[in-house]
Amino acid sequence: MPVRTLPSSPSTPSLSAPSSSPPSPSQLDVAADLLVLLRDTTTEPRPDPRLEALTLAVAADLPVLLWGEPGIGKTAALTQLAVELDLPLTTVIASVHEPSDFSGLPVVGDDPAEQGVPMAPPDWAVRLVKAGRGLLFLDELSTAPPAVQAALLRLVLERRVGALRLPAGVRIVAAANPRSSAADGWELSAPLANRFVHLQWAHDHEVVVRGLGGTWPRATLPRLDPERLADAVDFARRAVGGLLSGRPALVHRLPSGEARRGGAWPSPRSWEMTQSLVAFATAAGSSREVLSMLVRGTVGDGPGLELLACVDRMDLPDPELLLADPSGAELPERGDLRQAALDGVVEAVRARPDKARWDAAWALLVRALETGAPDLIVVPASTLASLRREDWDVPTSIERLSGVVTLSHRADRAAAGTAETAARRKAGRR
Repeated sequence: MPVRTLPSSPSTPSLSAPSSSPPSPSQLDVAADLLVLLRDTTTEPRPDPRLEALTLAVAADLPVLLWGEPGIGKTAALTQLAVELDLPLTTVIASVHEPSDFSGLPVVGDDPAEQGVPMAPPDWAVRLVKAGRGLLFLDELSTAPPAVQAALLRLVLERRVGALRLPAGVRIVAAANPRSSAADGWELSAPLANRFVHLQWAHDHEVVVRGLGGTWPRATLPRLDPERLADAVDFARRAVGGLLSGRPALVHRLPSGEARRGGAWPSPRSWEMTQSLVAFATAAGSSREVLSMLVRGTVGDGPGLELLACVDRMDLPDPELLLADPSGAELPERGDLRQAALDGVVEAVRARPDKARWDAAWALLVRALETGAPDLIVVPASTLASLRREDWDVPTSIERLSGVVTLSHRADRAAAGTAETAARRKAGRR
């Protein structure tokens, strides 16, 4: 006899066993997993002059101000720097704070006439003091009104917030947008601007592409050579002192325009910062590009370029050492430095004319011809030839140089003739 199955009723509970499968995750949980994967990035060592300049200034314990358009990656660079240096990051948006948030809030005690009114610091300053170290990031500095900028002066220079002094392990980095692209932007006041190392921040196409692929450059503190510290300090002092002794007008030069006052300009304070940066860059063996960013970002483009030229001259080999061993002399690779080294040798011979020194200078010019561009020897060779005394025999090495000098003179005469012909034709058309 077949068994009949009764139809199920909506009110009849199911007799099947309960399901053991876990509940499916919510869409927000899945979205969170996706965000974790997107944020999972790595770092790699990669040469980056801007990042190296930033880490050098941070190592030198100097306040740094990053200038760049919105969305260029200034905040991301600081966040990554704090992670790599293992420093807790404290971000303060300068434009949304009151002056009292940096100078301190007055707190009236039991007996103000006897105890005074202390200035209580904000909570972020207290956290930094308790941690004893950290990276204080002052963002949107160019949108802070003048009253807030004035309150920041003591924080940036003296590291004081209210009655608290930030510990030595705290570094200060700020970021700003140019006034043209800042929301209700202000020009930086001259006193505040003169307290910073100004670095122009821009994106590198290859870094961005590789970073979006999951790998960003690693920010590491520079490796300072312990054996070079004393020499680095001596080199920095001689470089800055040598420039300012010959150019006293550069010691303090306040720009006339408001916009230029909000950038890097020379003062005794900024020259002291520059001297520290030159010492750090020298001890770290940094490239000239990095050194250029640092010094121009501290005293401005003009004085910074003059200092770089002074540093280049300090790196030139001693002319007397070159004359002592011309066959083994090491000449600079850069054309302008090599030209300056050869000119220095010729001037050394002019100062102490001697047949042996004159011959050694010709041997050095032959080595310069063998190891570099031939056009660099034309002027030194012509000048050296004019120093010959009547009783000095012409060295055989001159034969190897005569072709280059003659060819150069012919080219000069041809160029002069061409210019003269062109001038005549122009005058004839008139």
